[in-house]
This record gives sequence, C-alpha cells and structure tokens, in this order.
Amino acid sequence: MTIFPNPGGKLRVLVVDDSSFMRMVIRSVLEKDPAIEVVGVAVDGVEGVEKALALRPDLITMDIEMPRLDGISALRQIMAKCPTRVLMVSTLTCEGARATFEALDAGALDYIPKNVTDSTDAQRIFREELLRKVKGTAGSFLGRRLAPPAAASVMPRVAPAPRPAASRPPLQRPQYVGIGASTGGPVALQEVLGRIPANFPHGIMVAIHMPKAFTGPYAERLNTKCSLLVKEASDGDILQPGVVLVAPGGRHTALVRQGNGVAVRTLATTDCPQYIYVPSVDHMITSLADACNGAMLGVILTGMGADGFKGMKHLKEKGGTTIAQDEATSTIYGMPRACVEGGVADSVLPLTQIGPEIARIAG
Repeated sequence: MTIFPNPGGKLRVLVVDDSSFMRMVIRSVLEKDPAIEVVGVAVDGVEGVEKALALRPDLITMDIEMPRLDGISALRQIMAKCPTRVLMVSTLTCEGARATFEALDAGALDYIPKNVTDSTDAQRIFREELLRKVKGTAGSFLGRRLAPPAAASVMPRVAPAPRPAASRPPLQRPQYVGIGASTGGPVALQEVLGRIPANFPHGIMVAIHMPKAFTGPYAERLNTKCSLLVKEASDGDILQPGVVLVAPGGRHTALVRQGNGVAVRTLATTDCPQYIYVPSVDHMITSLADACNGAMLGVILTGMGADGFKGMKHLKEKGGTTIAQDEATSTIYGMPRACVEGGVADSVLPLTQIGPEIARIAG
C-alpha cells in the first residue's frame, strides 16, 4: 500500500501545463480518485514555481515545453527553493525523451508519456499510468540518495529466507549480466554502469520500463556517460564483452542461444500477454538464464511493482548469482523488495556499490 507524504490526508497535487486541454485531462483523472486532491494548476513554469512555493503540494505534474519558463528550469528552481516530488509529462518524441532524461538528472522522480489521442486505448492507458505513477511516486524518497544513511551498514547483507542451499545447483561463474529497473532506474543505471570498467569481459543486457521513443535516446545518453559501449538492442545482436544492450521499448526482449553465444530476439507484446510491464524484466532475465544455463548475474534496481522477481527466482534455480538494490538508496523499493522478501537476492547493496560488485563478481 502506498504511504502518502501526509498520512491520513489526501495526496495534494499541483498540475503545471501550458495546454488547457492537458490541464483539464490531468485534473479530471486525478480528481476522480478520492485519495487525491488537485490543489492548484499553473499555466507555465513561472506560475508553477510560484504556486509550488505558496501551496507546498505533495507532488507536481510538470510539462516540459512551456512559455516564459520551461519545465526543466522550473524544476531546478523548485528543487532549490522547496524540494518537491515531481512527475514530468513528456512528449513521445526523441526530443521529448532527451529533455525527460535531463529532468530526471535535475531531480524529477519519474515521467509519464503524453499520449492522449482520440484512441480509446491510448486514453485508458494514460489514465491508468497517470494514477499509478502519481500514487507510486507519492511514497518515494525525495531527493537523490546514492548511499545509505551514515548510521547504516554499507556491507552486503544476505537476503532473508533464502531457498535451502541443498535445493540449488552450485553457483556458477557469471558469463553474462542482466539488469532490470523501472522508476528511478534511468539515473540509477547510469550510476551503476558508470562504475564498470571498459574492459569488462562480459556482455550486459538491460531491460528498463520505457516507451518505444525513449530507449534509443536513453542508450545514446548512457553511451556518452559510461566507459562501456551502450546501444539499443536490435534483433540478432549478440551479447559481447564490454557492450551494454538496452532492450527496445514497446516490445519484449528475449535472449536465445546462438552457436557459442547469446543473441537478442524481440517480441511483440501480443506474443507475451502474461507480462504487464514492457519491456518485461522477468522475460529478459528468464530467457537469458536459460540461454546461458544459469551462468549469469542478475541485478534488480529501483522500481515499482515486482517485475524481475520471477526471473530472478528462475535464475537462482539454475545456479545463478543475484543482487538487489537496497531500500535506503532506491527511489521506489518495489522491484528490489520483491526479490529480497522472496529470498532470491544473494546480496542487497547500496547503489554506489553495485557497479563495483558486478565488476568484482563477473570481472
């Protein structure tokens, strides 16, 4: 259950958007939920900053392209003057994606694609995603937390209630790495990959919940910030040493054995209706574990829900090694929590230690 910043009261939201249509749509969707109160609207970044200071909302939905002051500039002012949870409303374009990642670096917690068309399905998906992300980010940590509080131990701790050792095959030396993430993941993954050296001897596959237009620009961004080579995956790509492949948005990604290596196969969402989140972390890790017979390291970073747990469970059954991000440094402790409480995390680590640990275990 989500814990709102003001327990016992409604979640207070400020809507900032220069489009009167979008203000109406967002307000209408949010106000239909009895747990949410829209305390104000703003027509541009200047008014957004003013109302954030005056109203002190629990959360702000922020458009990116606005007159007088754009959403990213407004976000930076708000984070400097009155740090607040901010959910960016992004256009489904490459330019919108690049601006969104800049906003996440500036302190936004998450984003929602602005995909309100005449399509009934598109409208339904937007409504559901808006409510899910508003409620999900409401209980998240505010601000960047790369390391746990000073009083907390930074040593790896063993996940509780692990499966009996006798029921597992012996642990294998990882030959591949699979990483999954969602909310908070774009920034977290950049931190993790940035701590892995360019001469890393194994291929890395990443699945992060993103729309189709976002994964390409995100891979390009990571490639400029990491020593490793990062690219969006395509059908037939082979996992290679020192290369990170990012699963393309809008489809699911599976890994299959091909000769002495492992290759990418992308699938339409209709081919895998059992997976809610796209790209599915469960499907990526499960298929990679099968393709390499468990000789891999699975890593689950911050994110809502439990995507990745079934994949990690399958990996453990095949003798693989697993890491989950700790609660203290997770934006949303959903996906890692599922792995920890489900007993499938060998190590639970703060974000800054995960990259070095990947390099140590699989290097």
